[in-house]
Amino acid sequence: MPSHAESSLEAGLVALKQGNYQTAIAQLEPIASNQENGTASLQAQVGLVMAYARSGEAPKAIALCQNLTGSNHLQVQEWAKRALEHLTKRKQRSQESKSETGFVAFDNSRPDSPPVSAASQEKPKPPVNETKNHDISPTVPSGSLKAPVKSQKPKETIPETKNHDISPTASLSGFMGSVGRTQAKLFGVIYWRQAKRAKAWQPLRKLNLMPLRLLAAGTFIALFWVIREMLKLPMELTNQILVKLPFLEPLQLLYRDPTPLLLLVLAILVGVSPWLLDWLLANFYGQRQLSKDVLNNYSREAVRVLQRSCQQRGWQLPKLRILPMAAPMILTYGNLPRNARIVVSQGLLEQLADDEIATIYATQLGHIAHWDFVVMSLVLLVTLTIYGLYQQVSKWGNNISGIWRWPVTILASLVYGVWCLLTGTALWLSRLRLYYSDRLAAEITGNPNALIRALIKIAIGIAADIEKQEQTSWQLESLNLLTPVGHQQSLSLGTIASHLSFESFLMWDALNPYRRWFTINNSHPLVGDRIKRLCQIARHWHLETELNLISEQSLKVKRQSFLLQIAPWLGIPLGFLFAGVIWLTWQIAFALKFLNLKWIYEDWSFITGCLLISFSIGTVMRMNSFFPDIKPATVQTDDCLPSLLSDPSALPIDSISVCLVGKLIGRQGISNCLAQDLILQSSTGLVKLHHISWLGQSVNHQDLIGRQITVTGWFRRGATPWIDIQTLQTQSGKTINSPHPIWSTVLAVAAQAWGAYIFLTG
Repeated sequence: MPSHAESSLEAGLVALKQGNYQTAIAQLEPIASNQENGTASLQAQVGLVMAYARSGEAPKAIALCQNLTGSNHLQVQEWAKRALEHLTKRKQRSQESKSETGFVAFDNSRPDSPPVSAASQEKPKPPVNETKNHDISPTVPSGSLKAPVKSQKPKETIPETKNHDISPTASLSGFMGSVGRTQAKLFGVIYWRQAKRAKAWQPLRKLNLMPLRLLAAGTFIALFWVIREMLKLPMELTNQILVKLPFLEPLQLLYRDPTPLLLLVLAILVGVSPWLLDWLLANFYGQRQLSKDVLNNYSREAVRVLQRSCQQRGWQLPKLRILPMAAPMILTYGNLPRNARIVVSQGLLEQLADDEIATIYATQLGHIAHWDFVVMSLVLLVTLTIYGLYQQVSKWGNNISGIWRWPVTILASLVYGVWCLLTGTALWLSRLRLYYSDRLAAEITGNPNALIRALIKIAIGIAADIEKQEQTSWQLESLNLLTPVGHQQSLSLGTIASHLSFESFLMWDALNPYRRWFTINNSHPLVGDRIKRLCQIARHWHLETELNLISEQSLKVKRQSFLLQIAPWLGIPLGFLFAGVIWLTWQIAFALKFLNLKWIYEDWSFITGCLLISFSIGTVMRMNSFFPDIKPATVQTDDCLPSLLSDPSALPIDSISVCLVGKLIGRQGISNCLAQDLILQSSTGLVKLHHISWLGQSVNHQDLIGRQITVTGWFRRGATPWIDIQTLQTQSGKTINSPHPIWSTVLAVAAQAWGAYIFLTG
């Protein structure tokens, strides 16, 4: 291919990725019309189809697709057939909607999007003229331009391939191989196997719901205890200050136990949670009513599933709601089945197929049937209120400059910490309940394979939304606890499809023997673990599975590596053992009148000192393995990331040195002062970054957001793959250091000193 044609193709594809469709069309049309360019002409034509479709020129896109269906290249031919089917259906919808009142398509995740008119709430049609969030492929990975769209079941069985897709990266000599990863990401179309559903199936073995219900009760107790302790702390502190100040007396009211009042308030909140959440979601998230007719336009099966299941259980149909968000999500809240609300985002309806939407709605019926949605609604109500305060404080602080910005930043960080603490009370329940709801959804619909596709497409859609907005939106973060798939676990899973098969990526989730230890601080269970269980159900019903996750295979991982990984936390039980030995030694020494240290060991605080010392020793033992020297000769680059993600035996302690190039994305301003939303957008996909600020640095991490950077650090494969940053460097040479080893040393020394002080003084 001539160099000028190659450069024009590159420029056109870049413009397409950035959403500059007219520029892309101008660059790609000359190449597409010149058949002498061979492969480049095909690539340009595929790009033109996408550009035409997204710029509203559907007839041109359809005409070009019809030409491509006669291509000699099998992958292009198959892709064109699927794209043509999708474009034709969209055109039919557009023609049918001309006589309807205007329905405003939800095309972003902003709360200030235009409201839906009253007329449109009666019987709106799916958005047809808005191409912003649509794609012509069944599902396009995050390397493509927009979120994935509704896939339609093919009329004939798709031939099985290793990756179950027509991604050009499957073969280096394939369709896109001559141009490189950029184009491969743009056109890596996932080719779903479309494994069938059960036509007649036996009910699954009845599960014991007692663990789930006990955990729900425990979550309520944990939430109550955390709120009570957070109330008691300022009450006691206020009275202590009043006692020390002259001419002031402590308030007797603050000495009272807040337990009875707090229990009463929480009980009232449970009773009114459906209506309070209605108000919060309507006013701050743009929630609107969703009629059965509108849902029927997207998924007839979903309406049938809701009606049949509710009729069988004697329930009223849950109230249906919709959020104007491009990211696919769904959640359920309420306090009784008759007060239940099922809230879906516009993105989920657009990006999932009919049967997939039905299975996702069935999971929400599972939450209602298991009653876990009652406690989760209370948690959501409390956490949304705190998160809203955090968001407002952050916005206020962004408008302040000078010395007063620091107090507001500290306040915002404290409020965010409170939100994390309250959210943490429900993490265990949030994980366990999804296993139960997945199982019930498969049993209700007889279609575990559709649920598998739905979970992966939700991850792809969430990752695409983060890439599009170049940050994790506050809606995604605040509602994350109740969604089917977490936003952090979607980052790599939702963007790796052009470079790695889903089976390879999810093998860690399904096989690593220590995988569940790394979900302790996660709000969602491992996607691969959930899919493995759904595959087992499919095999039980003698169905072909959508993904081939081997469930019988065992994987051996060195126990020493895992013990070293958890060494700081392993120090806690060892600290108790150490304290017991010390106590026994002192008792013997006192009985023999050899040594009298009763003044120390009778004050049982020495146990705390032992725990801190043991934690410090474990941290020091792990440090060299956790932060090894980064040597240029052993550094892994972007090309190696897929292989790092596909290693099922990897542990975070492996600490693989990497040097990756990409764009730094994340929230800006005070809302990201703790670096909680830093993501690397590389040519291979999205990767979570962990950064620790260091006082005195002239460059702040937020100054680099939106810029091309080089990240050097340690890659860790856990429940959410991430990189502990050593340095961030821009193309101009600006560098930020992230002193993880230094802070670990500071933590170890502080714990050692504190523990020794308690141990010696009691």
